Amino acid sequence: MKIAFVVYNNMTLLDFAGVYDPLTRLKTMGFCPDLTYAVCARTDQVRSSEGVVLVPDRVMTDLSCFDLVIIPGGDGIKELMQDRVFLAWITVASERTTVAALCGGSLLLGAAGLLRTRKATTHPALMDILARFTQDVSGDRIVDAGPVITAGGVTAGIDLGLYLCEKIAGSTVREKIQMQMDYRHYSPA
Repeated sequence: MKIAFVVYNNMTLLDFAGVYDPLTRLKTMGFCPDLTYAVCARTDQVRSSEGVVLVPDRVMTDLSCFDLVIIPGGDGIKELMQDRVFLAWITVASERTTVAALCGGSLLLGAAGLLRTRKATTHPALMDILARFTQDVSGDRIVDAGPVITAGGVTAGIDLGLYLCEKIAGSTVREKIQMQMDYRHYSPA
């Protein structure tokens, strides 16, 4: 299993970290020793909207070589929704790749044309914008539409990470990771 965490300027740090933490525990806690992951960006350095600077592992790498691509939300989506190069980059052309996004990252998937025929969710404040990209807007915390998974607002990132852990390694592993994180609020629905 290969996971790509996409980062960009003005993303919300918790959108990234909320998913990153539980998924990387699959490897660090010994459940999936063959798991690999990379932080991917279009630039050599990214600054979150909170001012944290991240240095990606890979720049403009081909995302189709990953099994799972995760896209956070944040204020940076405003520009990226108009950026054809970025949208083409995240439109992974591989039958084996699942793309997951949360919060405003769901709007990036919509702008890339990945939600036209799929049910999706996002942050409650962004539902009207999401409706421009899909006719099936959901208030659920996580929506699994096959090769595209979307999640609600910021803290839904933790739930998304745990949900993906369960998809990858089963409910027992997800429960162990959840317990190690001391996160009692998991709610995939």
